[in-house]
Amino acid sequence: MKKLKKIITALLVFSLIFCTLCFLFALGINIYMISFSKDYIFSEVEDVPAAQATMILGAGVSTSGTISFVARDRVEAALDLYHRGKAEKVIISGDHGRKNYDEVNSMKNYIKLMHHIDDQDIFLDHAGFSTYESMYRARDVFLMDDVIVVSQEFHLPRAIYIARKLGLNAVGYVAPEISPFSKETHISWNSREFLARVKSFFLVAFNAKPTYLGETIPISGDGRASWD
Repeated sequence: MKKLKKIITALLVFSLIFCTLCFLFALGINIYMISFSKDYIFSEVEDVPAAQATMILGAGVSTSGTISFVARDRVEAALDLYHRGKAEKVIISGDHGRKNYDEVNSMKNYIKLMHHIDDQDIFLDHAGFSTYESMYRARDVFLMDDVIVVSQEFHLPRAIYIARKLGLNAVGYVAPEISPFSKETHISWNSREFLARVKSFFLVAFNAKPTYLGETIPISGDGRASWD
């Protein structure tokens, strides 16, 4: 019995040490990623450098095509940059992997309803299933050199880290909250993001391939070539 207790105690101590080391490793990655990206993230439109395009990263939409408040904030911020001449094109990158779930066309339809923008300036990336895949495809499918990534503050350090590590001259713009989100929502976002940064760190380190690539659709061309 004493021997069994010693074994159990040793296993508990080992587990505690292992979990602590894993947490410290993940914390280190988070600190590194935030520090790496901070000089490339802006909260004032006037400070954002001009780029080829502004990128709207996918966020939740309903099966009927109604976009979430998170997506709306991203769209409105990106179009503000476009109308102010900070970007010549707008690219919407999101999940359109199922017939009944379509982030990119839902956001495009919102743009066409709420804003005046030439169709040829709107590009759709239907296979932006993750932030990593959106950045990879921005480089290899849309042949982008620079981009303004628009998202919420918690998300931008990861997005900019990925983009710049993949060779894009990327900056981020923090989408203003039209209707402020609750403190609990912000805590939830940041909690999930803690682990998402660790995953992205390894995706970049191992140069993981995206789900789809396909033919190139240069951002310098007509965006309607990317529509379905």
